[in-house]
Amino acid sequence: MKKNVRIVTDLDGKRVVLINDIIFKGKRNINWKDVEKYLKKYVGEFYEIADTKDIVYIGNDLSDEYANSNYTHCLKGASAKAKANAAQGIPEMIEIAFDKKYEENRKEKHTKDAKYGWYRYETRFALPIFNDDGVIEKYNVFQAIMLIRHARDDKMYLYDVIEIKKETSKLFQLNGCTQ
Repeated sequence: MKKNVRIVTDLDGKRVVLINDIIFKGKRNINWKDVEKYLKKYVGEFYEIADTKDIVYIGNDLSDEYANSNYTHCLKGASAKAKANAAQGIPEMIEIAFDKKYEENRKEKHTKDAKYGWYRYETRFALPIFNDDGVIEKYNVFQAIMLIRHARDDKMYLYDVIEIKKETSKLFQLNGCTQ
């Protein structure tokens, strides 16, 4: 399946990953097993963060953590739908990540898989709102934190996307059209 994702710039000059399809639907519940299966296609890939030139790898643990973390289990409604559909834009979200922050391990269990600690990067993505005719009417823009573990092999691996928050911002502009 071809992804319908691209990086655009908003009115403030900030980059945002525009995801044009909602492939994970559900009025009440997201099928996280489908999200997990979707994410497995990224395993073994790596992407560069444009701002820092850091290389971020996708390991075997991403799909399970992304779909089954405590954070994910607490999500409901639109927030769960946003996280599920953000999976489509993982490579692009890594590319536009910014505001790198380091933190040490908080849990003993992570001394093995995150020997050198963690990095948090901010990122942004947008999901479409469709009208009754199935035409994109506007976009909701979200901020998120990409949690990246610094492993024993000295590589950085995407671990989860957390703290997803809808921006209550100004108009979103795309190709000269205000959205």
